[in-house]
Amino acid sequence: MLRRPLLASVPALIAALFAAGAAQAQEKVLNIYSARHYQTDEALYANFTKATGVKINRLDGKEDELVERIRNEGTASPADILITVDAARLEVADSLGLFQPARSKLLEERVPATLRTPNWFAFSTRARVIVYNKAAVKREAVQSYADLAAPALKGQVCVRSGAHPYNLSLGAAMIAHDGEAKTEAWARGLVENFARKPMGGDTDQIKAVAAGECGVTISNTYYLVRLMRSKNAPDLQAINAVGIVWPNQASWGTHVNVSGAGVLKHAPHREAAVQFLEYLASDEAQGYFANGNNEWPVVKSAPIVNKELSALGTFKADQLPIGDLAKTTVQAQKVFDRAGWK
Repeated sequence: MLRRPLLASVPALIAALFAAGAAQAQEKVLNIYSARHYQTDEALYANFTKATGVKINRLDGKEDELVERIRNEGTASPADILITVDAARLEVADSLGLFQPARSKLLEERVPATLRTPNWFAFSTRARVIVYNKAAVKREAVQSYADLAAPALKGQVCVRSGAHPYNLSLGAAMIAHDGEAKTEAWARGLVENFARKPMGGDTDQIKAVAAGECGVTISNTYYLVRLMRSKNAPDLQAINAVGIVWPNQASWGTHVNVSGAGVLKHAPHREAAVQFLEYLASDEAQGYFANGNNEWPVVKSAPIVNKELSALGTFKADQLPIGDLAKTTVQAQKVFDRAGWK
């Protein structure tokens, strides 16, 4: 497997990564641009190559940079597949016309209809849950996302930036279910309850809640499971100090987001690209999402050998189609901007 960092020079990078002479023309290859930066994914790529003989050339980078690179490369792009996290980011790529339909009976059978669009597929999910300090906040006070804007929690909420896709996707879901006006009122109430200026990632919010810097936050589940599986005493102390709530169980369910991929419009190795997406939907690959990166597989038959992930239990998940969710994230950003959630 060939892996190189993202470089500034497009021609130099393409030459270094993908240039192939006549001898390489017959080689089975697949060129992947990936915004997933999880070490555990290495097994996915290695096992695909072992099973198929297809060599993977992978370019890692940030989502926006990869999308812009693909646009600039145009019809000369060597990229076959874009992998990224969050439906909003996948929809941005799709709205720019970067994907092509990946027609596959296997994918349609294994990936639930709510977790795919005609041009891209989700392969793992993560829920956005409420995390609270067990010594400072009563569990019954934070049973829904709406509760986070209640005046009783003034000065108690820690959260990451409202511009982050994880929060934008949540906002998009709330707009879909409750409407724009109600979502904006919620966002204004949330801002009023901030304990501090938004900063850091989800893990930082969890640790701030555990330390008593604030009483409550929202986080993606895989960050929690990562702390639960940690060997470091401070991480375990933090997770023991907090409680977890599945929000909105009495209404539309807990917001769920995804990691996914699609075949790019000018993919030079389309057959191998579809084959790789089908591999990601296999029980073997789905098991790596669960056991390696603490995400739920989208395929129900996939094995989960992750006791901490399983310990989270079951919950009612929002069934909003992921493609519909992605289309309202721009609207969510405008709502958050007006509310002052920067």
